[in-house]
Amino acid sequence: MRHVLRGVIFDLDGVLVTTDGFHYRAWKELADELGLAFDEKVNQRLRGVSRQESLRNIYDHNRKPLPTDDVFRGYCDRKNRRYVELVGGMSPVDVLPGALRLLGALRAAGIRTGVASASKNTPLVLERTALRPHIDVVADGNDTTRSKPDPQVFQIALQRLDLKPEECLGVEDATAGIEAIHAAGMKAVGIGGQAVGAERVFGSVLGISVRDLMIVFEEETRKG
Repeated sequence: MRHVLRGVIFDLDGVLVTTDGFHYRAWKELADELGLAFDEKVNQRLRGVSRQESLRNIYDHNRKPLPTDDVFRGYCDRKNRRYVELVGGMSPVDVLPGALRLLGALRAAGIRTGVASASKNTPLVLERTALRPHIDVVADGNDTTRSKPDPQVFQIALQRLDLKPEECLGVEDATAGIEAIHAAGMKAVGIGGQAVGAERVFGSVLGISVRDLMIVFEEETRKG
């Protein structure tokens, strides 16, 4: 029996758009205010995880105890407000090269698409970049109680696509996301060197065609 690729579920940040600079700037400003060390190396540990887990990672890096729950939530909210200010300046020019072409080609091939993002700001990013009409379903941090590497957000996207894991591929740029894709029962395509554990890794979506995805899906499905 020939297996057919019916859906592709993408992470958002670092795959279809990039808001890494905004996240870094917002976290850096907060860390500086709190007297916590924060740099690009620490920032890499925050890829693909929730803002609460991100702040825990920053405190862990500094070997400092977490503040009280109320103070901790306040810091997360402060970071998010700053991030939202920065994201508010996004536009369609912030869509990564090749993303619209790939989404359009998948739709033309009859392959459904989804976004599975840990960020609660996903609706804002999709609106500002005008990506939403090009994507069939969205699952994000507003829908979940558990962050990647837990598969919850990918499972929700699968449910909304009304597809089985064995009919889909996931596309991620972070190790936590790759683990979440696998935990959801899908094969993973990675973007960039941070996508450790993916069945196949590409430099960016610009280098991916529908045929590439079909080949990865068919080869990995045959392996079981």
